[in-house]
Amino acid sequence: MTAAGQPGRQEARRDGLSIGAVLAQLRGDFPDVTISKIRFLEAEGLVRPGRTPSGYRQFSPADVERLRYVLSAQRDHYLPLKVIKEQLDAADAGAQPPAPVPAAPQLPRRLVPLGDGSDPAGLPAAADFETGPDTRLTQEDLLDQAGIDDAMLAELCQYGLLRPGAAGFFGPESVLIARTVKAMTEFGLEPRHLRAFRAAADREVGLLEQIVTPAYRHRDADAKARADEVVRELAALSVTLHTLLVKAGIRGVAGD
Repeated sequence: MTAAGQPGRQEARRDGLSIGAVLAQLRGDFPDVTISKIRFLEAEGLVRPGRTPSGYRQFSPADVERLRYVLSAQRDHYLPLKVIKEQLDAADAGAQPPAPVPAAPQLPRRLVPLGDGSDPAGLPAAADFETGPDTRLTQEDLLDQAGIDDAMLAELCQYGLLRPGAAGFFGPESVLIARTVKAMTEFGLEPRHLRAFRAAADREVGLLEQIVTPAYRHRDADAKARADEVVRELAALSVTLHTLLVKAGIRGVAGD
């Protein structure tokens, strides 16, 4: 049995979809996806389309389903590709999960949850890391969508947790940041207590820039797609590392 339960993957399929047709199907839900991205996911073994005798890719409906799962797991759960591939490999093997995975995209087949079934960092679903350049929020949009008031927004900006652009607009990730800080205030924390998070994030951004900036300078589209994936992977891993270090530190304070 081959990936996603599809027999005969090595045989050319006459009724498969071209990569352009697959892109057209995915673009509605994943506007940032590109042909280079699909090729990259194929190169990484996340999807293995068949080939015509002349060498053209032919994707089955199950291949498109796998791509949707991969893209959803990255966008909504911030999972690294390595984790996604392990889940898909487990699904291909027909493994039975001990319990359903909450709030996760549906796999093409059943899977074995990794760890406790949450994302690697144990965090709620995060916003897509690659947000479109034209997605901008006014102050009123942000207040409405995040459920905060003017006073809290002023504090978030004062302590660097939110940074509007030169034209005064906020990025789409600002809503999730504001909601997260609002949830933390229920535990007695205030925006001024969270300045260390901004400082740590800025240091991580500087570190990632050193790694990916050379790749982004290439004009080749495939190189840019690979750089995007490197950013995703490193961002997800940095979130995981940060969470594990905090958990370990709290455990040490508790004396466990």
